Amino acid sequence: MTAGWHVYILRCGDGSFYTGIARDVEARFAQHAAGRGARYTRGRGPLALVHVEEAADRGAALRREAAIRRLGRAGKAALAAESRGAT
Repeated sequence: MTAGWHVYILRCGDGSFYTGIARDVEARFAQHAAGRGARYTRGRGPLALVHVEEAADRGAALRREAAIRRLGRAGKAALAAESRGAT
């Protein structure tokens, strides 16, 4: 991933989704997987990175993160399925 900002969605082991932003998504995912990420993801493993979007800057990433969070479970699942089809 490039050094720009990204929005990502994780699927937790309990089936829930977590949305966040990061410059280095792989490093941030490693933090989550090691239990050093967000409190929400601790103890909810195994985790899977299911969606990543690039953002123009930090502000755009935060706005998109908020929009994704408002989508609810079905919207996040749709984004994850869309990403799976794109790879």
